[in-house]
Amino acid sequence: MKSAFLFLLSATAICHAQLPDAEKKAAIMFEKVDLNQDGKISREELPERLRANFDRADADKDGGISKAEHIAALTRMAGQAKKSGARQMPADIEAFLDLPYADTDNPRQKLDLFLPKNRKSEQALPVIAFIHGGGWKGGDKASGLGNIARYVQSGDYAGISIGYRLTDQAQWPAQIHDCKAAIRWIKANAKERGLDASKIAVWGTSAGGHLVSFLGTSGDVPELEGTLGKHLDQNSQVTCVVNYFGPENFLSMVRQPSSMDRSKGKDYPEALLLGGPVQEKEAAAKEASPVTHASKGDAPFFTAHGNKDPLVPFAQGQEIHAALQKAGVPSLFQEMTNGGHGFKSPILDERVKQFLDLHLRSVSAEIVTPPIVVEERK
Repeated sequence: MKSAFLFLLSATAICHAQLPDAEKKAAIMFEKVDLNQDGKISREELPERLRANFDRADADKDGGISKAEHIAALTRMAGQAKKSGARQMPADIEAFLDLPYADTDNPRQKLDLFLPKNRKSEQALPVIAFIHGGGWKGGDKASGLGNIARYVQSGDYAGISIGYRLTDQAQWPAQIHDCKAAIRWIKANAKERGLDASKIAVWGTSAGGHLVSFLGTSGDVPELEGTLGKHLDQNSQVTCVVNYFGPENFLSMVRQPSSMDRSKGKDYPEALLLGGPVQEKEAAAKEASPVTHASKGDAPFFTAHGNKDPLVPFAQGQEIHAALQKAGVPSLFQEMTNGGHGFKSPILDERVKQFLDLHLRSVSAEIVTPPIVVEERK
């Protein structure tokens, strides 16, 4: 039910459009999701929470979703979304959608705030802020609720899903400037919204994992703060980081084996982010890499990465973990054995909950991270 709900959220962008316009938007979305530009969307390229729908969209069962299959699936789901009301919230969550954090009308520079209707106490709520993936060129903040809903529903947390400009609008460092502006907005509006400005976790997957890792390591680097929004009296430091398979060192990733050829061309995600191939943008690539900024006093990390990730090499997770440990920063590394670019595990869910409860609510826990074996996708 949750995966279907999230697929409907993705379809809201086209659910009120006429069919030809809907097909055009679906085609544009296909180009953004097809990260390696091979003309097919693999299971790993789909946002993690949408993968339960893969087999339904893969009509010819060849192991990939073609553009025609993608358009057909989204058009079909858009019709269902229009009938059922795609953006219905769970009954126990109060939602404040599309709040601008940078004082612009850009729909990408907005966030969604989710509050529990049944708070467990009158105290200010710690915040879990989610940042979506999609290779910095796709994805949407609408996917955030599926990751953080269970925490909001518990009554112990507020949830936020942050949008940011994609590479079709702006290149680095626009993406991190957006995310930092969103964190400053949270802090500036914390009292009014009943939030604890001193307890903010950031959680992201893939490109979102890169951005939350950057938030966690660059809070003490003023020149990377940006000047967006009117809350420049606030800082963008965060309490802790949950990083799922984020790129961490662009200079090493370009040399590491993956299903994406980063040795040539300028159309792979990191090149689009930086404005050119990594090999030609080494200074920018170094500055945009979270490992560059790891230093004493950074936020504690929990990193989970699949050892068979075809898009972001497993070594990337190992690199940020090693850099944080060297700097004396608390860091937990969770290997997902057989895991690709995305995975599900109730064991992982419990360990992440322990991590968040520890750092945001001071609930003591001894968190162990032996490898978790997940089902290997063929």
